[in-house]
Amino acid sequence: MYAFRPRGIVLPWKMFQVRTSRRSTVLRMRVALADPPAFTPAYDHELASALARAGADVELVTSRFRFGETPQPAGYVRSEPFYPLSARVFRRSRLRIPVKAVEHGPGMLGLLRRRPDVLHFQWLAAPELDRFLLRSRVPTVFTAHDLLPRRTARKLGLWRTLLSRFDRVVVHSAQGRERLAELGVEAVVIPHPAFPSDPPRADDGHTLLCLGTIRPYKGLGDAITVAKRIDGARLLVAGDPLEPVNGYREQAGNVAEWRLGYLAQREVERALGEATVALFPYRPELDQSGALLQALGAGVPAVAYDVGGIAEPVRQFGAGRVVPAGDVEALTAAARELLRDPAQLAAARAGARRARETLTWDAAAVAHLAVYEELA
Repeated sequence: MYAFRPRGIVLPWKMFQVRTSRRSTVLRMRVALADPPAFTPAYDHELASALARAGADVELVTSRFRFGETPQPAGYVRSEPFYPLSARVFRRSRLRIPVKAVEHGPGMLGLLRRRPDVLHFQWLAAPELDRFLLRSRVPTVFTAHDLLPRRTARKLGLWRTLLSRFDRVVVHSAQGRERLAELGVEAVVIPHPAFPSDPPRADDGHTLLCLGTIRPYKGLGDAITVAKRIDGARLLVAGDPLEPVNGYREQAGNVAEWRLGYLAQREVERALGEATVALFPYRPELDQSGALLQALGAGVPAVAYDVGGIAEPVRQFGAGRVVPAGDVEALTAAARELLRDPAQLAAARAGARRARETLTWDAAAVAHLAVYEELA
């Protein structure tokens, strides 16, 4: 077992303006990226592809994604040894959980028998079980996408134990680093890259977008309130509901359009092409938002509550507005300003484009390889 050697490194923003160069001259490093539950297939694909472009030999070890197609591997190998039955037979049935628990042990033990140079976990699917199973013989890295996942966030002792098993922990924001420091865990900050896209613009100038899965912490009720308070505003809700939406529909009335379900990439881009401003009235439950990085990657500015690490790219690049968490009045005022002031909207759009140009996957790969090289 490799000793835990965390270092509180914040990689400077300017580093994310460089392209792959130094790593390409180094011998090929064997990297296993592990996302057992296939929580973030788009992120996994982009990072694996960028690492492969940077010269690494990459395998993505995961399970079958239950809700749609996944991108074809580009320069890396994808395997799906986890949850061979539960990920194929069940979607959100309650029966999936006990079957998945039975399947988890063999999948994890099989993963730990591999001998890459670095094993990089994106998610831990069953932390209560992994507390006993996670004993790696190779250097390990963990990306704390949600810092402490919602279901087990109150089990601080569990997470202190699990995080201590990793040689490095990666977070996406300085705020995330500070939060883990409260648990005695030092982390490396590697900002979440933007998902670049260039959808055809069909923006009517007054469309507010809520993008991504619909969960209680996403604050959809606040977004509806904002849209109803701005004359002429339209709210587009595009994503897969993981909570009942009947109450939201009643609250919104005719101000909202609903595109529900797991959306294919073309539908995500269609929504982004119609958006004037994206809203992120989140409650503090995560480090960074993939939906935010999709919006910025499409050149769509954001108005967000100051929670987690969401504010950092918006502030850093001038890509919209950040307001105090839970302040619906401030959220409304910021959205209204961007919808009604063409100069302010243009400046925010320029900031979103700066974020897209700076927060690249190739730069993230360089940063990850620098972490791996410390361990290999």
